[in-house]
Amino acid sequence: MITLIGLGAGDADTLSRGAERALRTASDLHAGGRGKLFLRTARHPVVETLREWGLHFETFDALYESASDFSTLYASIATHIFTEAQPNPAADAMLPIAYAVPGHPLIAEESVRQIRERAATAGIPTHIVSSGSFVEASLAAAGAALGVDSGVDVRDALTLTPTDTVDRQGAGVTGRVDVSRGLLLYHVHDGASASHAKLSLMRDYPDDWEVILVRHAGVAGQEEARRIPLFRLDREPVDHLTSVYIPPLPPPLRRPAFAELVGIMARLRAPDGCPWDREQTHSTLKKYFIEETYEVIEAIDADNPDQLCEELGDALLQVVFHAQLASEEGIFTIDDVTARIVEKLVRRHPHVFGELDVTDSDEVLRNWERIKREEKAGRETPWRESVLDGVPKGLPALMQAMEISKRAVKVGFDWGAFEDVQAKLDEELAELRAELAVAVPNRDAIFHELGDLLFTVVQIARWQKLDPEDALRAMLTRFSTRFRHVERRARECGRDLTELSLAEMDAYWEEAKAQSRETPGPAHLN
Repeated sequence: MITLIGLGAGDADTLSRGAERALRTASDLHAGGRGKLFLRTARHPVVETLREWGLHFETFDALYESASDFSTLYASIATHIFTEAQPNPAADAMLPIAYAVPGHPLIAEESVRQIRERAATAGIPTHIVSSGSFVEASLAAAGAALGVDSGVDVRDALTLTPTDTVDRQGAGVTGRVDVSRGLLLYHVHDGASASHAKLSLMRDYPDDWEVILVRHAGVAGQEEARRIPLFRLDREPVDHLTSVYIPPLPPPLRRPAFAELVGIMARLRAPDGCPWDREQTHSTLKKYFIEETYEVIEAIDADNPDQLCEELGDALLQVVFHAQLASEEGIFTIDDVTARIVEKLVRRHPHVFGELDVTDSDEVLRNWERIKREEKAGRETPWRESVLDGVPKGLPALMQAMEISKRAVKVGFDWGAFEDVQAKLDEELAELRAELAVAVPNRDAIFHELGDLLFTVVQIARWQKLDPEDALRAMLTRFSTRFRHVERRARECGRDLTELSLAEMDAYWEEAKAQSRETPGPAHLN
């Protein structure tokens, strides 16, 4: 039997009579060598009372100094308790083990969870002896300073994250909280944890949102609850008996989230929604998806974060719109879209979410292609007959050329050295010049050679790890900027652009080039 005892939230008044009896019994057995009583830590107000009662026990405080983090600490404690609880072959029966923790054994006690899990697997019974937890004491203290609404979430401050992420197995780990409910945080025990909690909470709460800092809840004469703005959380003294209560945000202060976007789209498509939105189909929305995609690219090229943020939202709306249409048809929902891409990303990155080791990005791409083939093998539709199958035909020609080239390279169809690619470029350029030099040019031949030359230019870009589409777009931006300068200079001189000589236009063009060097924009546009 492993007895798990709660020591209460604060002083001896929060210790239940059942817990006191269990502690005294375990202490007597400990003193007589007929059992063991362990305390997770002696850093708790009630422990001084236990000493005054003359109780015998051991603590794990030494592990706090040696453990690298809390996960390691709790695992070490659970291992020690579980080892002590194993039957002794030399004895007629195993010795009873008691393990006491602050508060309630089943509230915010990871070591207890691990002990119970191991004990259940080994068939060792456990018994819970309750006392009041820090939750009741903290809420009572916070309620004295601020009315606490019903519906309170309790979270470990260390589980909050400033950004959403996943663990090694691909399971979601989110720092997001439900701002419509009160939130009680524990493990705000030092400056580092307070800073971590503050940065995580600032994702969803205003910097000056008033929170309640609760210290020594349940300890008579020491209990303290003070209102402070969130940004001061890591500037206040905290210790192992500190918790923080964050009141719910009123609706006007809540930042809209993805769920609101999905809800708005459903509302627009409702019978009493927007007539234009209700008329749309997957086909009618195609052009908008293309437009929004190019506007995202334009924002990236302009190196404008604010514009990019807005355009990404417009593109995301298109995804939600299509998912809403499919949902109304009973085909799939936005949750299905999200689940499928999450599963695919985890499955195709075994070097991140599994045990596979890779040396470089080329090996990542080869693994990606192999996994795709394995996925398709079990489907009714046969896998593509050619490695070139599946390249979207609607891509711009340069992007399509790059994708086709990359797929051919994956199976080894490539030049041996970059010098060979350069030689091919010279060859194609010579062939184009030859066709242009004949007395009566053959337009079909020129068309053919021009395509060969452009495809070879794409190979140059691939070998240099550059995107030809981006390169051309950047060149067009430079051209437009400089040509607009020529137009502006003509207007300043009171002349029409057509009145300028080529030499005058060239002079203004060189002015524009000089200005771009003096005030450079994004590196890829200079």
